[in-house]
Amino acid sequence: MTPVLVTGGAGFFGGLLKQRLLKDGAEVVSVDLEPDETHHPRLTSVQGDIANRDFVAYLFDQHGFETVYHCAAMLAHAVKNRHALWASNVDGTHNIAENARRRGTRNLVFISSNCLWGHNFGRPVREDDPPHPVEIYGRSKREGEKILAGYRNDMNIAVIRCPTIIDEGRLGLLTILFDFIREGRKVWVIGQGANRYQFIYAQDLIEACLACTHAGSSDTFNIGADHVKPLREVYQYVIDKSGGGARIASLPKMPALAAMRVAYALGISPLGPYQYKMIAEDFVFDTGKIKATLGWHPTLTNEQMLWRAYQYYAQNIGAIQSRTHVSAHRQAAKPGIIRLLKWMS
Repeated sequence: MTPVLVTGGAGFFGGLLKQRLLKDGAEVVSVDLEPDETHHPRLTSVQGDIANRDFVAYLFDQHGFETVYHCAAMLAHAVKNRHALWASNVDGTHNIAENARRRGTRNLVFISSNCLWGHNFGRPVREDDPPHPVEIYGRSKREGEKILAGYRNDMNIAVIRCPTIIDEGRLGLLTILFDFIREGRKVWVIGQGANRYQFIYAQDLIEACLACTHAGSSDTFNIGADHVKPLREVYQYVIDKSGGGARIASLPKMPALAAMRVAYALGISPLGPYQYKMIAEDFVFDTGKIKATLGWHPTLTNEQMLWRAYQYYAQNIGAIQSRTHVSAHRQAAKPGIIRLLKWMS
């Protein structure tokens, strides 16, 4: 059986995709900068850097892959070395694509991002809207898409543009929100919290990845949940389900955003340009194309998937806090100056 490659296989989404592939009977090779603690007779875990050209060539020579799921990416809030981020997200993508072509890989699925845009369109964003990223992570994803466009005559390249991926085990910056809810504090929204910001359920994204490998062609798809409610209502759903004493409170939009920008520039806040957009603006993808082309449909709404993620955190907080050497989305983020807001709540 020809194995499939999952880059970022020790991370949050790569790990879930890897488990699904193993469940379906595939031979899986997982590569990640972090150690992979998963053990399975059909799993080969390799620790290494995809930005290293010789390492990636060796990986493909050792295994050969019919399908590659390229999920690995460094996040801007998780690393201080911008050069390392660019090397991993851009050079790493080039190394994967070049060796996939060299070894005759049939399918490559690339997990891209809604960070390709840094502004609110006032309507759902379509696949043909020209990208305009405003920060390094979004620029690295855009560059990755450009690189892969040059390989579409050599293999089937599917690009899936994702909003924030949510499921049980998704941590990172969400743990800051979850702590406010768990401790019964004020949960702050910007303005009235009326902005609609789309998420994607990890299991729905997995189904889209698998559908892309069966399509036998190259394409680009937006993905995301349906029935996107205002962020205030999404938070309130989780607060109500938790049964605690948390409540929604508002911060004035312009002063709050100005303070966030200054704090991020000073290196004392984990919230960067991507998070400004998430908590203060509308951003929703038009998902009509993937529904019509692949027959894909989402199964959970924003509030349902966020509740799943919150439950996991609340039930496993002790183990989570003791984790080391895991990806950014599988550990709790450091709140920085947000601790002050917490004390005031």
